[in-house]
This record gives sequence, C-alpha cells and structure tokens, in this order.
Amino acid sequence: MNRAIFPAEQLQAAVVTGPGLFRIETHDLPLPGPDQVRIRLEGCGVCASNLTPWAGPDWMKFPTEPGGLGHEGWGIIDAVGAGVTDLAIGDRVATLSYHSYASHDIAEADAVVKLPPELDDMPFPGEPLGCAMNIFKRAGISPGQTVAIVGIGFLGALLTQLAIAAGARVIAIARRPFALDLADRLGAEHTIAMQDHWQIIEQVKELTGGQFCDRVIEATGKQWPLDLAAELTRERGRLVIAGYHQDGPRQVNMQLWNWRGLDVINAHERDPAIYAQGVHEAIAAVVDGRIDPMPLYTHRYGLDQLDAALNATRDRPDGFLKALVLYP
Repeated sequence: MNRAIFPAEQLQAAVVTGPGLFRIETHDLPLPGPDQVRIRLEGCGVCASNLTPWAGPDWMKFPTEPGGLGHEGWGIIDAVGAGVTDLAIGDRVATLSYHSYASHDIAEADAVVKLPPELDDMPFPGEPLGCAMNIFKRAGISPGQTVAIVGIGFLGALLTQLAIAAGARVIAIARRPFALDLADRLGAEHTIAMQDHWQIIEQVKELTGGQFCDRVIEATGKQWPLDLAAELTRERGRLVIAGYHQDGPRQVNMQLWNWRGLDVINAHERDPAIYAQGVHEAIAAVVDGRIDPMPLYTHRYGLDQLDAALNATRDRPDGFLKALVLYP
C-alpha cells in the first residue's frame, strides 16, 4: 500500500512550452509504484545540459513533461511504494530522478541516497556532486602530481578542491577573473587567464619545467579548451574530458595524442549504480571537508523564476557558478 503524508496536496510543476518559455502547471500528486518513492522536493540544481533543450533545437519536442529537465533534486520522502524496505517517510534524500523542476518527483528506490544529519538544512543537488566524485576517481590523481583544470565553473571548482585535498599541485585556467580569484582562494598554486592559446601553453611549460601536467581535466565542453587541454598534458599523462560536449562533433589532434601516448578518459558515467555511488562519496567528501559546495551555490530562484535561472546559467553573469531552484 502507498503511504502519503499530504494526500490532499497537488503537484506544482514547470513545463517548458517552447524555446525560452515555460509555465507552471498543477496536477494530481503521482503515487509511487512498486520499488519507488515519492520525494517532496526542497530544490533542484540547474544543469548546463538544460541549455540546449531550453534554446529549442529542431529535435526538441514541446511541451516537456511536467518537471522535465530537472535532475538535480533533493528533498524528503513523503510516500513509499510496495516493496521498499530501506527507505521511509521522512527520510531526507538526494534523488537521481528526472522531473525535479516540480514540488514532487517519483524515483526508483535505488536511485535515492539518504542524507546524514550533518547535512540537515544544506542544499544537496546530488547528481552534480556525485558527477564530480566520479570524474575525480577516473582522473586517478595522486599526491605530488601537477594537475591542470581547464574551466573553473561549479564542476571545475569542486575538482580543484578534490585535487588539492589529494595532495596535488593545481594550475587553474579560466576565462573569468571571478573564477580565477575563486580558484586562488580554494588553494590553486597557479591561476592563468584563458585568453591566448600559445601564451597559456608557454606559461604551463615554464611552470612545469618543460614537462607539462600529469593530469589535465577539461571542464568546459568547448572545442578550444579541449584543444588546449591536450597541449598541456605531458607524455604518458592523462587527459580527462569532463566537459559536456552536447552541441556537435569535436575534432582532436590525434597526431599529438599519439606522439605523447596520452591516456584519454571520457569521464561521463551512464550506469545508475555508479551515479549513486558517486553521490554516496560526495556525501562523505562534504562531511569530512574535502569539498565545500556551499560557496559555489551563487544564485537562487523560485520555481516561478525557472526562466531566469536557466538564462543565468546560459549567460553566466559576473559571480555566477551554480543556480539552485528552491521550493517553499
């Protein structure tokens, strides 16, 4: 039998109706099926992967499903389906579900992760935090290595923290002065403005005694920084592609990759179990202080301001790193 705390409530959900357009709809609350839970959401992070659908490419179908595009939610379980034994009403969780621009979402029981009391009252968009942990694991960063991080947004800032906590020497490369200042405050040993391709290469070459970097993480999703990242990776070093390249094909300098014998890691995961494990590891990293995401949540909006949240994520005004959509 399904159990619910607020059976009389209704679902409030954002529906994207066209390029740059949305509305709030009201629906009956969905009930969780077997092995599912319903979460009364506290909020949802805004992901850059939303921006292409928001722009309305030819392949996009409107309107979206209620709450669609939102996949970085967290909140409190308020109903459980048959067969759920290790979760209960009242558990606060991060959820790997996909309709979280809404007051409630349904998730498979194995796609939610309990949050410990130490994180009470802290926003916790589990998906991007877990993504950072999975990328960090794939990067194989060890004490004493030199690590370049190309792109200091939310993900790049988290990876900067993780690499420093692992004992690496970090070179942070970013376009915005705000991001460079942030990387410096986080403990990056060097910061470099992402302006001139060849000047950056020469600076990193000088900083590394001509050897370049043991690990380079590209975290922008753009062609030029991907080219740059390969140039900064030493012979037999590891190039980690963390940027989300969703806007078309990319070219790579295979001659350079071959000559240097690079290990190239596409650090995106698709296995739901690995996603969930990353969230578990992110919880541990926040609790023990290896990462502190709170200063990185720079912009907050209500559900009725979803358009402003998406536009800020696209336009990246000064001081912007990560938008959260918060629900009352």
